[in-house]
Amino acid sequence: APPGRRTAPAPEPAEEWQDEVPDLPGQDQDTDDEPATGGRRAGRKDARAGRGGKGGSGGKGNKAKGKKRRNGAACLFTSLVLLGGIGGGGYYVYSFLQDKFGAPADFVGAGTEAIDVEIKPGSGLGQMGRTLKEKGVVASAEAFVAAAQAHPKGKNIQPGVYPLRKHMAAKEAVELMTDPSKLNVVTVSEGMRNAAVYEAVDKKLKLQPGTTKETAKRELKNLGLPAWADSGNAKMIDPLEGFLYPARYDLTEGMKPEDLLKKMVAKANESYAAHGVEAKARQLGLTSPLQVVTVASMVQAEGMNHDDFKKMSDVIYNRLKPSNDVTNQKLEFDSTINYLKGTSNINVSRTETRTLDNPYNTYFYKGLTPGPIGNPGDDALNAAMNPDGGGWMFFVSVDGKKTTFTKTFEEHEQLVQEFNRRQSGR
Repeated sequence: APPGRRTAPAPEPAEEWQDEVPDLPGQDQDTDDEPATGGRRAGRKDARAGRGGKGGSGGKGNKAKGKKRRNGAACLFTSLVLLGGIGGGGYYVYSFLQDKFGAPADFVGAGTEAIDVEIKPGSGLGQMGRTLKEKGVVASAEAFVAAAQAHPKGKNIQPGVYPLRKHMAAKEAVELMTDPSKLNVVTVSEGMRNAAVYEAVDKKLKLQPGTTKETAKRELKNLGLPAWADSGNAKMIDPLEGFLYPARYDLTEGMKPEDLLKKMVAKANESYAAHGVEAKARQLGLTSPLQVVTVASMVQAEGMNHDDFKKMSDVIYNRLKPSNDVTNQKLEFDSTINYLKGTSNINVSRTETRTLDNPYNTYFYKGLTPGPIGNPGDDALNAAMNPDGGGWMFFVSVDGKKTTFTKTFEEHEQLVQEFNRRQSGR
């Protein structure tokens, strides 16, 4: 419990769900382990009360037996419906059982001791409920399934690590698990710069600002970078840039920044190997696979959407050609200056483009930057490896929504003038 706050005693669960459903063939088998979208409810194994064997020939025993027989047909029907998973019908059948036999065991309140619980990929609501019960979070899997099915977003609960509490009411657990902001993860989005990733890790792991950045510098040689990463290049702003692969990463208790960075680098290595960047670099006339990643990072930064990517890739390769006598092998991308400065400005100062003496200033220096300017996604990487080939040299977004590509400087200048008119009219 947080300092200065007492932990309330664990509430006693409500009375266990007592039922009189006869043991049907396969009733104790799990039949609900499908994703939540399948609409199936959990089996009732966790909440069934133990049955004593008080048989006998007395009238009382016969009466109880008769009662079970009278309920047998109805219970058989409901069990079959539950096992069959007929869309949302499972919830209504569950409601019938709840009215007839009582609610499943459940805790009351928001819970006590904090605990991280991992929900495995492919888990259905029933498996989620059993996992939570095993961890002491909910009193029964059935209560969790019922609460999830009653919640508008209950069937959309994603796999991952959730910061929960022991002895939570099932409804409270579902409420927390349907809030994406509560998921204990770090998400690296396509094009995200390392600086932003470091900040996100610090925040999620509750570390002092700058901790992950310093860890990345200190542990650089131990994070699993490939030999072609050129991590010893002093001109690179961050040798790890381009290797924190865009994906969602689950956080576990006691995780350190270096553990998370290693996972990100491993996923990047896996992706780059699967795409065959080493062989493709040679085909494209580039000096190393790192340059493929660098091109991909620029495609990601300059392209407004996925439709732009292959044309943007074509622009880059055409401007790098020795035959380019318009920009003289200079890319002239604002995104590279923005990366250098840690900004995201639409309009970069003309003075800066002409005077900022840094290899990341592609108005000042020919060729590619020393390294990537962000972490590209698979679409941008594919585009970098497969340019459009349409002879595109220039691009501009006049309205800020759509990118127009042109082949000649004259066409481009007309669009630039239109862009400037729109900017001055604001």
